[in-house]
Amino acid sequence: MTAFTVGYFVGSLSRESINRTLSKALIALAPPELSFAEIPIGDLPLYNRDFDADYPPSARALKEAITAADAILFITPEYNRSIPGALKNALDWASRPWGTNSLTHKPAGVIGASSGALGTVLAQQSLRGVLAFCNAPQMTAPEAYIHFTPEVFLADGTVTNEGTREFLRTYLQEFADFVERVHTILPQRRG
Repeated sequence: MTAFTVGYFVGSLSRESINRTLSKALIALAPPELSFAEIPIGDLPLYNRDFDADYPPSARALKEAITAADAILFITPEYNRSIPGALKNALDWASRPWGTNSLTHKPAGVIGASSGALGTVLAQQSLRGVLAFCNAPQMTAPEAYIHFTPEVFLADGTVTNEGTREFLRTYLQEFADFVERVHTILPQRRG
């Protein structure tokens, strides 16, 4: 199997984000053909089309990181039944200006953790709508709405529950297979 670099977004800016903990777990459980590089979003100014002619350095770095990645994984919380503002802002920077959408043909996966029983269902649906508009092919199954508890997800990313570990391993293997299929069918834009 081909090796792929996965750029990943953590939708929360909090240092103690449960989705950051989930990202550590995912990296630890991933199949060997996937390597990961976080794409930071905390230093981006609010998107404003006045910058379209000359993107600020943080926005240029975001677009370059997406372009360099073979696939993108979104690990996001749910804020007010939708995606966090910082993540939406990053997507706006990534997809503009017109004709320079960094997400076009980029294989994408969506996962998220919440302390609530619904585990980011509505945030993921909202994010999927944005990704569809951005022409990013999405892995639609298995869906992964993670109910986060500190007994199962330790701060270092260790997952103590065998069923949860196996689910996440399966999710990541499915994602690796999906990325390979997309790369077989769709040309990837570089640079």
